[in-house]
Order: sequence, then structure tokens, then C-alpha cells
Amino acid sequence: MSNSPHEAPALTAHEVHPGWRAFLNARILICVFLGFTSGLPLFTLVYLVQAWLRTEGVNLKEIGLFALIQFPYTWKFVWAPLMDRYVPRLPGWRPGRRRGWMFVTQVLVAIAIGTLGFVSPGKEIWTVAALTSLVAFFGASQDIAIDAYRRELLADVEQGLGNAVHVNAYKVAALIPGSLALILADHLPWTTVFIVTAAFMLPGMVMTLVVKEPEVHGAPPKNLREAIVEPFHEFIMRDGWRTALLVLGFIFLYKLGDVMATTLSTSFFLDIGFNMTQIGVIAKTVAFWASLAGGIIGGVWLVKIGIARGLWIFGVLQIVSTLGFAWLAKLGPSPLALGALYGFETFATGLTTAAFIAYIASTTDPRYTATQFALFTSLASVPRTLASASSGFIVSQTGWFEYFMICTALSIPGMLLLPKIAPWRTQR
Repeated sequence: MSNSPHEAPALTAHEVHPGWRAFLNARILICVFLGFTSGLPLFTLVYLVQAWLRTEGVNLKEIGLFALIQFPYTWKFVWAPLMDRYVPRLPGWRPGRRRGWMFVTQVLVAIAIGTLGFVSPGKEIWTVAALTSLVAFFGASQDIAIDAYRRELLADVEQGLGNAVHVNAYKVAALIPGSLALILADHLPWTTVFIVTAAFMLPGMVMTLVVKEPEVHGAPPKNLREAIVEPFHEFIMRDGWRTALLVLGFIFLYKLGDVMATTLSTSFFLDIGFNMTQIGVIAKTVAFWASLAGGIIGGVWLVKIGIARGLWIFGVLQIVSTLGFAWLAKLGPSPLALGALYGFETFATGLTTAAFIAYIASTTDPRYTATQFALFTSLASVPRTLASASSGFIVSQTGWFEYFMICTALSIPGMLLLPKIAPWRTQR
């Protein structure tokens, strides 16, 4: 593949270290704040809204249907061209294309979350559905703007660490609606709980106001046709439609086996004999910290070895970690093995996520960052949907050991595409 317009040459360790401190103090700090802000609306929907509906007497069937409100996160590429084409203009303030959309969507997310506490799920379930749909739509739109901003802020050599920090801050955001807000709900009315949760959008808003609009190589789209058609035309014509199909296939396949292996992890642990306390204390605690460590270490390592070699090395570790699940299925309920194997699996997932998101970012053209980034990340989310739909059926037919061997086999096709997608000797 040819180099992207935003690509910087690979740096040696000697060349990286002189600017390391400034890099950490500026760009990485921005990624921390914006990553946290990006994760808050989704985890509010996944954790806080679910708990709120259940405690207010909504039945489980209706709560299950609320999973459909996450639809915008899968289809955000549909309206991403509009955010590439148009620049928000606020009275007396010209923030620029990326910062403008970031600020507008952040304000709308905060308003939508805060408003939830003023309605009653038992009496106004359709109003709740409408508001949560708005949270999802504004949250997905915020992701479009933040992903584009981050891509344009960081050179390719910085994508690994910057995206790893973003993903980890995204995960940390789950502690607000998934922990703090639930604790507050035992002592305060839901109105206050949702207002407090919405207030955690403020750090991201402040960061958006104080940072500068990133420099972009090339003019933004001049009209809607150019905004909608050109991102796809540029991607296909860059190296031909065969390479474009290889890239899309790789994005779909690279983490397919890993996603399938982890989608039923809690059910797997229960089936082989672990109790809920062991799962909560050992698996979930270890997984959280191991995932964060994997993301940070992976990002730092990518600065030295490059994205291509990161995809190779971390991909092999990802396959080994899936084989660890198969071994645990034979070994049985050993708490030590649970902590070690699941910790290694989530650590490897953190590594591969850092490399994978950095690869997606470096594959976008800065002129059409929002549209292409949204398209690629939407495609990358499809395997999780397929895994959720099919994994239970496969396990019931094969058993856990055979299932994890299938997951291991499904990890190989993506690796086989690496010689074409990201050759070991490439400097990307």
C-alpha cells in the first residue's frame, strides 16, 4: 500500500526520545480527555440506563429491546460525510470543522443524558426510548468528530500510543456510569444521578475549547457529492480495488477469532465451575487492569517497532491467548489459571487493539477522515454482532474446548493477509 498523505517516516528510538516529553504533555493529554468523553455516553446506555430501567420496574423483555438504541454506533458512517463537508458556525466563534462538531455533539450528549432523570420509565417509556436514542446518536456523532480530530492531530508514528491512550481512557469512562452513578443511585434521586453523570462531559468540552484545530493536508470537500462519493473513490483508487478489498477483509477478519472467544467468557467461566465471586473478583478485576496495561504498553511499543510489525507480533499473542481458553476448558476451575490466562488474554487484546486502531487511522486520507474512519470502525464492529448471534449455537453443538479451537482457526485468515496488508519490512 502507498503511504497516506499524513504519514510520517518511522523513527528510531534515538530520534523519538528528544521529543517524548512534549509529546506526552500535549497530544497524549488531549487523547486522554477526549477518549474519556467519547466513552461516557455509550457506557451510560449500557450500564446506567439498564440499572435505572430495572429498578423502576421495566420488564426484562423491554430492557432487552433497548439494546437496539446502540444502532447509531454501527451505522455512523452514513452521516459522517456531512461532518466532513459542513463546518459548524456558532455566534461569535469559528472553531473549525473538527472542534466545532466535537463541541456541538458534546453539549447535546450532556443535555440528553441530564434530561433522562426528569422522566419516568414506568409512565413514559417511549420518551425514555427517544431520549436514549438521542444519546446514542449524539454519542456516535461525537465519536466521528473525535476520531477524525485524533487522526489529524497525530502523525502515523504517533498513532499507536495516541490511540492506545484514547481507548484506555474510553474504558476508564465506564467507571462513572457503571460504578459511581450506581452508588449515588442508592442515596440520591435519579434526577441528580443523571445530572452528575452528564457533568462528566465538561472536561471534554473544556479541552475542545482550548485546543487548536489540526492542520489538514488538502482542502475539505466542496459539496455533498464530493463528501459522499470521493472518500470511497479515493480509497478504491489509491491502490486499486483488489487492495481495497484486501484492506476491508483484513479489518473484518483480524480480530474475529478474539471477539468470538471473549463474547461468552462469563458463561464459559460459570459452565466450567467458577462461582460468581471468583468471576467478579479475579476475572473482571484482572481483565480491567491487564487491558489497560496492554493498551499502554502496546502503544509505547508501536512507537519503536511500527504499526506493521505490531500487527504481526500482537496478532500471534492474540492467537496464543485464545488457545489459553481452550486449555482452561480442559483444566477446569483453577483460580490461579483463571487470573493468569484471562489476564494474558485481555492484555493481548489491549495490544492488538492499539495496533489495529492505529492501522485503521493510518489507512484514512486526511481529506476524508471522518467518513473513512467511521466506515472502517463500523466494519470492525460487525464481527462482534456476528459473534453475539452465533457463538451460543456453536458452543451448544461443539462444547467449549472445540469452540475455542474454532476461534483460534478463525484468527488465522486475518494473519494470512498481513504479508499483503502490512509487510514485516514496511516502515509504516
